[in-house]
Amino acid sequence: MTTVQTGLMHLLDDPPRWIRGARLGLLCNPAAIDHRYRHAREVIARQFPGQLTALYAPQHGFFAEKQDNMVESDHMTDPLSGLPVFSLYGETRRPRADMLAPIDILLVDLQDVGTRVYTFLTTLSYCMEAAAAQSKRVVVLDRPNPIDGVTLEGNLLQPECASFVGRFPIPMRHGLTTAEAAILFNTVFGIDAELDVIPMRGWQRTMRFDQTGLPWVPPSPNLPTPASALVYPGQVIWEGTNVSEGRGTTLPFEQFGAPFLDPPAVLAALAPRFTVGVVLRPVTFQPTANKWCGIPCHGFHIHVTDPCRFSPYPMSLELLRAIVMCHRDQFRWQPPPYEYEFERMPIDLILGDGALRAAIEDGTPVSALMARWQGGLDAYGAQHRAVALYPFPDKVPYRG
Repeated sequence: MTTVQTGLMHLLDDPPRWIRGARLGLLCNPAAIDHRYRHAREVIARQFPGQLTALYAPQHGFFAEKQDNMVESDHMTDPLSGLPVFSLYGETRRPRADMLAPIDILLVDLQDVGTRVYTFLTTLSYCMEAAAAQSKRVVVLDRPNPIDGVTLEGNLLQPECASFVGRFPIPMRHGLTTAEAAILFNTVFGIDAELDVIPMRGWQRTMRFDQTGLPWVPPSPNLPTPASALVYPGQVIWEGTNVSEGRGTTLPFEQFGAPFLDPPAVLAALAPRFTVGVVLRPVTFQPTANKWCGIPCHGFHIHVTDPCRFSPYPMSLELLRAIVMCHRDQFRWQPPPYEYEFERMPIDLILGDGALRAAIEDGTPVSALMARWQGGLDAYGAQHRAVALYPFPDKVPYRG
């Protein structure tokens, strides 16, 4: 039974006056569905006949068909609606004036996954800036943060590490919904677009996606389930290393490894506090694509046993520290390019702070890294509450 009504459903049930007669654009991908699995472009076109005039697609394509990073999508015509689809991950990642010319209002219906490096929020910010420059209105149809809206984890992004995988000083696990992120970008970080949001109904900040009653459609090919989204804030760091993050397998991000990895040695090197709420089950897998394609990799399958106590980012940093310590001769940082950055190290862009790479190489305990970033995380927590569209519980269950 559906307990949460998304912003899309709210819009259709209670259309605002300002939408009447306006030319509408829609930034979306396959995850933009209602509770009956109907796609947003279909239900919006039916509700507002003749008003939907253009579609826009984020990374991975309008149909979420592109598997990997830096695999671009071309502009196209949607075969269902006949509308133009402008790619925002191709020849440009910022909408040009001619791309916004067919519309008056840009509706945004994107399922974010609660992690700073996921590029949909950067695309949202670029669209807000372009819309402001062209005097277009942006309306965000809100969706759940699938890994909850209270838990914050990690260091704030440092300005020198800003990129397409992280633009603003927010932590790795940011605790925002898509609409709250838009409000934060617009107010705290000064985009100053004409912004409206259509909030959800029935969503509580402590909810994970499997508690919403909503259907899950993968927002990108390698986040096939809510379980993969839950581990992603930590497991995404392997993209900056020669350790496979599980791409090219049936369990991307839930399993990881490399041919050289020694699971018993890594387990022995881990600080127990970082494996609370999770079981790391040793596995061997053979990717069919991406890193180590066709070569058996040894590593772990992450089984989350207590999501309320599980801390994906600190855990994966602890795994990274242990693997570096155990395999100095074989472990490597991935060289550029990464997400259109051709000089800076991918791991620095992912972690959002170049000093973390050096600390990991030196074997600095993750507990010491957490102590360093706690002040920034507390300051961000005040911003987080200031833009919240949904009330916080009396007692926030966990912050890592």
